[in-house]
Amino acid sequence: MKTDRIREMQEYIVQRNSATMEELKAHFNVSMNTVRRDVNELIQRGVLDKVYGGVSVRRSDHALTPYEVRRINSEAAKTKIGRRAAEMVRDGDIIFIDSGTTTMQMIDFLQNRRELTVITNNLEVIIRALPYENINVIALPGQLRRKTNSFAGSDAVRSLQRYNIRTAFIAATGISAHGVTNSSPSEYEIKKCAAEICEEKVLLVTGEKFGVTGLMTFAPVNAFQRVITDRRPGEEYCQLLKNARAELILAD
Repeated sequence: MKTDRIREMQEYIVQRNSATMEELKAHFNVSMNTVRRDVNELIQRGVLDKVYGGVSVRRSDHALTPYEVRRINSEAAKTKIGRRAAEMVRDGDIIFIDSGTTTMQMIDFLQNRRELTVITNNLEVIIRALPYENINVIALPGQLRRKTNSFAGSDAVRSLQRYNIRTAFIAATGISAHGVTNSSPSEYEIKKCAAEICEEKVLLVTGEKFGVTGLMTFAPVNAFQRVITDRRPGEEYCQLLKNARAELILAD
């Protein structure tokens, strides 16, 4: 399928940082016209830049910060947000927890839920859930991305599409008039898929994420029913959420 090929082409280029058009033609066994069309779509998404004879991964002021640095930043605020998000989870729920240093904070506050199923690509969520026998963990397949401590790739997306999920808890690099964005091309398709297929979507972001635009927009603001943060954002962003009919929840 075209969508699978484009996703796989994106992953191929991101892993190598760049690729020539001839290389893509040979690797995917398609015509040069098909390569040009697929590459143009990725360029329009903001993933790639044209270079002589091929393409390279677009660099950004919001390049992905290493996982351990992000984990430490605003840890107290992220814990509050994770605790508040966990309060929304009911016994017997099927939920998705995506990659992120805020979403992973939910697990320790879910230890008293009964018959809970957590679907995730977040390695830290898997590890933290190990002591809790009440949490049935379904790990998405894929390649381990060390910068995000998560599994990503076309296999992860295809697996996610199979499940009937009540609520998705999703993290982001930023939220602004551009929409909800992230800085990891490898995570883009998973976040986009979760925002499309899950019944209810909850965005978990610390206060400094408002007004920030990451590399790629994976969902409009109105895709989310709730946004949990640690402090009230500026009036501009309160109005943005109101217009999108997204409930603002303060973790405090």
